[in-house]
Amino acid sequence: MSVRLEEHGLSARIVPISRLDDLRQGFDGLIQQGLIDEGLNQEYLKRFVYRPPEGFSGAMSVIVMASRMPAIRFSFIKNEVKIPVYIPPTYIHGARYDRKAQDTLAELLTPYKVTPAVLPKKLLAVRSGLAAYGRNNITYIEGLGSCYWLSAFYTDMPCAEEGTWREPTMMESCNDCSICRDNCPTGAIVENRFLLHAERCIVFHNEMPGNVPFPSWMDETWHNSLVGCLYCQEYCPENKGMIDIVDGAEFSREETELLLAGTPEDKLPAPLVKKLEECDLLSILDIIPRNLTPLLH
Repeated sequence: MSVRLEEHGLSARIVPISRLDDLRQGFDGLIQQGLIDEGLNQEYLKRFVYRPPEGFSGAMSVIVMASRMPAIRFSFIKNEVKIPVYIPPTYIHGARYDRKAQDTLAELLTPYKVTPAVLPKKLLAVRSGLAAYGRNNITYIEGLGSCYWLSAFYTDMPCAEEGTWREPTMMESCNDCSICRDNCPTGAIVENRFLLHAERCIVFHNEMPGNVPFPSWMDETWHNSLVGCLYCQEYCPENKGMIDIVDGAEFSREETELLLAGTPEDKLPAPLVKKLEECDLLSILDIIPRNLTPLLH
């Protein structure tokens, strides 16, 4: 199966559904040890569902898949100057990648059934042997670096019960490397523990709802992406030659001003709404004013 998936630009691993208990227990253990910030747990981790959806009977395995994904470079006009603004891989167009992965998988696995899984995909990818953790807690896949989108699916296709299943560990290449730690402006990556301090990470704060201001300790010059952060990924040797950048839409001075002002969707001109929709930016419209402001200074 993996060979056929690679022909479609996908990499994948399959594990028996019995491994879901391990995934859940792994997260619960980190929370109980206080290694995961409670705010992070409330905001993100509680959405995971460690069982197939109702109506999908006979699930026997879980497949996690990776599709190469580029960073996007948008342009915003302010004071007659065109300013590039980036979004790292994994933030937009995810639904498109999921649909493509599901369609490809369904075609290749016929007559078996396939349905999406709401699981901690990074941890699943690592434990299944598809990916490995970097010191920055971002996952890496050979030939893709950290530039990919993960999709997970339940299927009723049988899977060898033992499968590949390993403990989450850091890549060997990280053992004698501190480049990401040295270049993280917030100090989120530390030497004395495997998990980063997510509550210190720029990503944690610029993904918060738009009415939540950045913390006072965060320097305005640290911001580098419309959402997410590229610091540790850009400097990481494992990403050398891996980060593709494609150009997205350009927003005029008038459009930029409307976005900076936090204009609600129903008050925006129809052409701008259409542009945002095509760029998959409507889903983050709420956070654009806060996140874009420091990038245009």
